[in-house]
Amino acid sequence: MKILITNADLDLYAGTQVVVRDLALQLQRQGHQPMVYSRKLGHVAGEIRRHGIEVTDDLNRLSSVPDVIHGQHHPLVIETLLRFPSVPAIFVCHAARGFLEAPIYFPRILRYVGIDHRCRKRLENLPEIPKQHIDVIFNAVDMERFRPRRPLPPAPKRAAIFSNNASRFTHLPAVRKVCREMGLKLDVLGRQRGKPFPNPEAFLPQYDLVFAKARCALEALAVGSAVVLCDVAGVGPLVTTRNFDVLRPMNFGAGVMVNPVEAKYLRAEVERYDADDAAAVSRRVRCEADLTEASRLWIALYAAVLSEFKLLQPSAKEEPALVAAYLKKWSKAKKVEWAKKQFRRIRSIPLVGSELHHLGRRIIREWTKNPET
Repeated sequence: MKILITNADLDLYAGTQVVVRDLALQLQRQGHQPMVYSRKLGHVAGEIRRHGIEVTDDLNRLSSVPDVIHGQHHPLVIETLLRFPSVPAIFVCHAARGFLEAPIYFPRILRYVGIDHRCRKRLENLPEIPKQHIDVIFNAVDMERFRPRRPLPPAPKRAAIFSNNASRFTHLPAVRKVCREMGLKLDVLGRQRGKPFPNPEAFLPQYDLVFAKARCALEALAVGSAVVLCDVAGVGPLVTTRNFDVLRPMNFGAGVMVNPVEAKYLRAEVERYDADDAAAVSRRVRCEADLTEASRLWIALYAAVLSEFKLLQPSAKEEPALVAAYLKKWSKAKKVEWAKKQFRRIRSIPLVGSELHHLGRRIIREWTKNPET
C-alpha cells in the first residue's frame, strides 16, 4: 500500500513528529510505501528522507497518488483530500484540545482514530461522525530503538525532566527543588534554545527517575525508568502496576495530571519509588506498547478503509458545500487560536502578565460572541 501521512510540522522533535517518523519507518520495514506531507520541513523530515522515504511540502510534487491518507491536523487533511479526490482517508486525533487536532467531518474520511480515551471523546462530540467509525489505537514505541536499561537501584540517584516545555516559567523550578531536597542529580532532556533532541533513547537509560508525560513518559517506561507524570499541565502519579490500567488509556497525559505543579505533590510521588515495581511496569509496556504490533493495527485499518471505499464509492456531491463550511468556520477559529497563544505567552511577564492574560481572555470571549467579526 501507498500511505500518505500528513503532519503540520516536521521540524523539531516532538509528539506527532516522532509518531510520523516511527510509523513511516515501520511501514517501510513491513513492505509498504509511506509518503509524508508537511508544510514545515526540517530535522525530522531530513531523518525520514535519509531512510529513502518521500517527504514533501508540495503535494503536486509527490511521485505517485496514494492509496489511502493517514490524516493528522485538519488543515492538511482537507488540503490532501482535495488534491486527491479519489482517495479515502482516516483522521487521527492526538490531543483533547487545540486547533490543529480538532476533528472534521468529510465523506471520504471513513475512520476516525483517537490515540486515547480523551481523544475518542472529542471525536464522539462531533455529531456528524458515525460512532461506529471511531476507533482507538494507543501510542506505541519502537522497542528496537528504546532498549532496556540495567536494573534500577533501590533508591533513585539520577533524575531527568523529559519535556520540550521545561523552563523557569513552567514546571522546572518545582522539580528542581524536590530533586535538590532529595539529593537527586537532575538533567533536562528536550528542546533547549531551539535545538532538536533527536535521540532520547541514548540518554534515558542513564536515569532512574524521569518526570514526563504522554509519549515521553511511554518512552521512559519502555527503557525501565521510574516515571512521575508531570509537565506544564500539572502533576500526576508515579506510574505503577496498580494504576497502569487507568493511566495507559489516558495516554499518561494531561487528563491524569490533576494536581498543581508544586513541590509537595512531586515529593509525595517520588517517595513512592519502587525499583521492582518499575521493572514490572516496563516489562508490561514493552509487551503491550510495541510499535510492531501497533503498525499491524494501522495496516489492518488502511485495508478495511480501502475495501469499504471500493464498495461504497461515497458521493462527491456534498464535498463543495462541506469545504465552504469548513473554510468559513476555521478561518476565524485559527485567528482565535493564534490570539490565545499570544496571551498565554504574555502570562509569563513578571508583575503584569497574569492581569494582561485575564484581560486577553475577556477580549477573546467577546470577539467569539460576535459572528460578524
